Amino acid sequence: MNLLELKKILEGVRRGKVSADEALRRLKILPYEDLGFAKVDHHRQLRRGFPEVIFGEGKTVPQIVAIMGKVAAKRQPVLVTRVPPDAFKKIRRRFRRARYHAEARAITLEMGARPPGRPGILVLAAGTSDLNVAEEAAVTAEVMGNQVVRVYDVGIAGLHRLLDHKDRLLEARVIITVAGMEGALPSIVASLVDVPVIGVPTSVGYGTGIKGVAALMGMLNSCAAGLLVVNIDNGFGAGYAASVINSTSTHSVK
Repeated sequence: MNLLELKKILEGVRRGKVSADEALRRLKILPYEDLGFAKVDHHRQLRRGFPEVIFGEGKTVPQIVAIMGKVAAKRQPVLVTRVPPDAFKKIRRRFRRARYHAEARAITLEMGARPPGRPGILVLAAGTSDLNVAEEAAVTAEVMGNQVVRVYDVGIAGLHRLLDHKDRLLEARVIITVAGMEGALPSIVASLVDVPVIGVPTSVGYGTGIKGVAALMGMLNSCAAGLLVVNIDNGFGAGYAASVINSTSTHSVK
């Protein structure tokens, strides 16, 4: 259920083309639909502007298929995160139009043509080992209606690689910066721009990196203003937050 469909129902009742009982039948699943093992939140697109996203890790293929079916039945875009390739092969038997984004480990199912996205989101990755998380952020932002520019392998071990893209840094409305090891790249980026920067620590690094804890603590303790930090490897959270920021930003894109 989205705002347009809700208005159609209410307008139908006003004109007498839709009975009160029929309107009630359509509206009573607005809060959620109980599948027994999951409660699908059909109201979320109305509240947040995007439907419920399915976290695939830990779910069985039949569970993912059932939830996808309920979301798609409402003509809403579907995003499933953290899905291995072998699971997608089985899921695609049911949803032939589903697309698998291998680096992001995500499935998208678009209902109809996607309108031109809103420009403004830049995704940076410090190293090639950070690409899975960076792509999860980028795919999330794209399916939520944004144009995404990707700039990868620009970590601080070779700062000139980042500075070669200074025009893209200055054009963005919001920047997602993905880094492991010591997690210094977001601090550098936040010191160069006047827009929000979202730092995403990854679990990439040697033993003292403590599977991303060092990068997380480095970002949380940054002295660069305007830097926001999400959890370790949480590309989805960064992409979603960037989309919300971009949808309300008045910063012009050149």
